[in-house]
Amino acid sequence: MPARTGAEFLRGLRDNRQVWLGRDRVTDPTDHPALRGAAEALAAVFDLHFAHPDECLMPDPETGEQIAVSHMIPRSREDLLRRHKALRRVAEFSVGLMGRTPDYMNVTYAGFAGRSDEWAINGNEACAENLVAFQKELRRKDLSLTHTLIHAVSDKSRGHVPSGLDETQLHKVEDTEHGILVRGARVLATLAPFSDEIAVYPSQPMPDADWRHALSFCIPMNTPGLKFFCRDSVSLPRNDFDHPLSGRFDEQDAFVVFDNVEVPRHRVFIDGNLPVYNSVMSPSWRGNAMHQTMIRAWTKLEFAWGIATRMAETIGARDPVTQEMLGEIWSYAELARSAVIAGEQQAYEYGNGAWFLDMRPMNALRATLPYWFPRVNEIIRLIGSHNVLCTPTAAQFDDPSIRGLLDKYLRGAEDVTAEQRARVFRLGWDFAGSALASRNEQYERFYLTSGARNRQANQLRADRTEADRLVDRFLQAPVK
Repeated sequence: MPARTGAEFLRGLRDNRQVWLGRDRVTDPTDHPALRGAAEALAAVFDLHFAHPDECLMPDPETGEQIAVSHMIPRSREDLLRRHKALRRVAEFSVGLMGRTPDYMNVTYAGFAGRSDEWAINGNEACAENLVAFQKELRRKDLSLTHTLIHAVSDKSRGHVPSGLDETQLHKVEDTEHGILVRGARVLATLAPFSDEIAVYPSQPMPDADWRHALSFCIPMNTPGLKFFCRDSVSLPRNDFDHPLSGRFDEQDAFVVFDNVEVPRHRVFIDGNLPVYNSVMSPSWRGNAMHQTMIRAWTKLEFAWGIATRMAETIGARDPVTQEMLGEIWSYAELARSAVIAGEQQAYEYGNGAWFLDMRPMNALRATLPYWFPRVNEIIRLIGSHNVLCTPTAAQFDDPSIRGLLDKYLRGAEDVTAEQRARVFRLGWDFAGSALASRNEQYERFYLTSGARNRQANQLRADRTEADRLVDRFLQAPVK
């Protein structure tokens, strides 16, 4: 079947899954007031593909049916540039606020399938074939995936990954007639209420773990025994004036419990194979998946600069301090854009015919964004000052008994009306100060691991050849 429409996506969510939000068990996220807005927003993302088919759709290489470009396995730099346009189009829809739109997992699994040779080591050939087959199913059915990568650690003093066997964490229990039985918990399934299936794959090596923790698979959200416990919702009723972002873009996050879940054999990609588990999240993953993540980040930073600039203009803030802060956000956005372009222009074949980005600028961004995004929110709130709290609602503007007062006393600089001013500052607050903004800031601080850990990893992985050459020129000079 070809790429799905938004209506087809929404119908697929009504499957009697076990998603818990507060005291409610949600079997149909399209019918819950805290989830409906994001469900409809994601449906609009699916429809976006059909609104821009030249950018977002392509023929399946085997069937010829139209599929989303994000499912492409890139075979050249030109493929990456084509994928860029589709990823940018989706990122612009939520101005980067939805970090886990389905294209993220589409890109990830296209990369896994493109480097299936990395999965087919140490006797894992059959499971690697399962992965390739699943990626074909994913693109042809146009599934929406969530994932859960992190082990549910209860005592950080014992480490971030299992040492030996920890039965509270996801592990294999036994083989069954049709597959394997798994049990335990994992975090954090972003997009869980709006996904067709959940993917499990490694986040980092676990050298001292029991082999039973080494698992990778994909299963439907309504698989018996699979339970999702959502955080408190930060979604607000849909009102594009009062809550222009919070009414649509709360993608949700969930804690996942596998309560004796059977995984079909053909959906198992790693079955207790520690060497494979500890190696597949290789440079190939970073060079591929971060194409989507960094285009999203760049888009979000560009929007942040735009709304901060509009806020300053709305109240005539032209002082040097404000201009300096605006220029700071612009610098972040431009550095992100430049890193994406550098990664694309320096792309190369990673092996098995798959082309991915030069990971060096991607790694630099990955380590820096957790510091940039909180600073961006701080700048927007500083520029906004008390003005973000002086924002009448749509209902107040509709009230003829007070509309005249609002128009007179809450207008902006020059010809900016009170209603225009309220719209601008409400948008800025929803982006940087609302409950949705707080969740997103926390998400960005730890998205793809914390900035501190990424800086450490960059130092350990970086190629020192050129830096050492420059230093050695002086250290190896003869003493005179």
